[in-house]
Amino acid sequence: MEKTFTATMYSDPSHAWAKVKRQVLINLGLDKLVSVYSYQYKDNVYLEEDVDLSLLYDRLLKDDVRMRFNEKHTENTSRIRSYESYQP
Repeated sequence: MEKTFTATMYSDPSHAWAKVKRQVLINLGLDKLVSVYSYQYKDNVYLEEDVDLSLLYDRLLKDDVRMRFNEKHTENTSRIRSYESYQP
């Protein structure tokens, strides 16, 4: 049986982020590798699509876990841009 990790992908006209619980990043040893180009709000981290999301993707592949996305798009500027920059 194939294992799957599902994340919500939020996008606006110029960028996208995957919403992940901070504890997932800690459990996978990625929390200190995520850049300040990702955002955080409460216990969620919004991984920017260009570099930080690939950290998670590559790590999950090592455990034979596939990623699946629920996509949400807005034509406006995403509110995620107003969240605090990521800090471990």
